[in-house]
Amino acid sequence: MSAEAVFLPVGDTTFLATELARGPWDPAAQHGGAPAALLMRAFERLRTSDELVLARVTYEFLRSVPLGELDVRSSVLRSGRRVQLLEASIFATDGTEVARARALEVRRAEADHASEPVRPPVGPAETVPSDFSPAHRPMFGTDAMEIRFVAGEFSALGPSTGWFRLQVPLVAGESASPLQSLAAAADFGNGISSVVSWDDHLFINPDLTLYIERRPAGDWICLQAQTRISPGGVGIAESRVFDEQGQVGQATQALLVARR
Repeated sequence: MSAEAVFLPVGDTTFLATELARGPWDPAAQHGGAPAALLMRAFERLRTSDELVLARVTYEFLRSVPLGELDVRSSVLRSGRRVQLLEASIFATDGTEVARARALEVRRAEADHASEPVRPPVGPAETVPSDFSPAHRPMFGTDAMEIRFVAGEFSALGPSTGWFRLQVPLVAGESASPLQSLAAAADFGNGISSVVSWDDHLFINPDLTLYIERRPAGDWICLQAQTRISPGGVGIAESRVFDEQGQVGQATQALLVARR
């Protein structure tokens, strides 16, 4: 019987990662979007004030995040009325920390001038479904997420724009929040804008940083993504992030680019 959610709750802080969390590089490891969304959920549960909003979340994927049982631990590192710093980590069953994140909350902006919203290219209804066909299924990018493209594709090289939404619950028995959907989608920037072949190269991101201008609304998140690789340097994937109302922020990933 196939899983009906990406994670199944085992206890208050313990979760079972199902096959719907699987990533494209290793059949026993998760796609980064799955733990990113789970850590975002932990941050939402730590929030102490409606006057503070998430401004930045930085993830570090320390090791491959395995399928199976995981423990999530979170805490407030620095409390404050104007600025607050949160931390959360995911641990494997042997106690190894496999992913961590820090979130910066700041007081809501008080300004006489608000910037005009930047509209998304087109809405999700004006798109085509993804043609991605991975070797291992079920998988996060094909069975947990619905992906529809405005321009580009997984199989094409270069910049790409696509819409993403979770089509199963992130945690069984819960509806994913817009921030959880944002975190789940944002880790796809390098995957949809590759400049090297999937057949010949790995381009794995050991980190992800989100800058969040405002809380997203609705189920759909759009990434307008591009990847650059500097000769003798590293790869960087950058995405402008939208919901159906307009731009909500930016996502950046550093890439380990290596020949298979």
